[in-house]
Amino acid sequence: MYQGVIMAGFGGQGVVSGGILMAYSGMMDNKHVTFFPAYGAEMRGGTANCSVVISTEEIASPVVSFPDSILVMNEPSLAKFEPKLRKGGLMFLNSTLVESRSKRSDIETFEIPANDIAAELGNVKCANMVMIGAYIKKTGAISIEMVKKSLGKVYVRANEKILEMNRKAIDRGAALIK
Repeated sequence: MYQGVIMAGFGGQGVVSGGILMAYSGMMDNKHVTFFPAYGAEMRGGTANCSVVISTEEIASPVVSFPDSILVMNEPSLAKFEPKLRKGGLMFLNSTLVESRSKRSDIETFEIPANDIAAELGNVKCANMVMIGAYIKKTGAISIEMVKKSLGKVYVRANEKILEMNRKAIDRGAALIK
């Protein structure tokens, strides 16, 4: 199993921290992982993305040129990363913030109202967890339980209330995938 995934959005949407969570969870799930972040010039509001590779085999390179999956948190990220998604790839689209839709017929797209769900849960900052929940449910790259267990290790300053909200966000995202 090999999954090269790119998560992309604005700074402040938890794109990089979500990538760290996926990589850490994969490592704890006895997978080989790499994590490679990229930031825009600004910290919040600028663009951010990260590449994560999760594999049962050794990984030759952390670079994900043609991802198997993309998690698109905002409109500019759709324009930038959709063309790079490999044929047959999976696109998880934050349909709350991204108005455009894919024009490609050779990929599978999942419209995830991540910000709406996160707002229902009490904090839009957990929209990244909704997206990750959908991604891991569809791909099986990491177990959902391992991701939820890893939350406290990755987000060491988060209190139990925040960790529980993130667990619920992961479950809500996973529930959207049939």
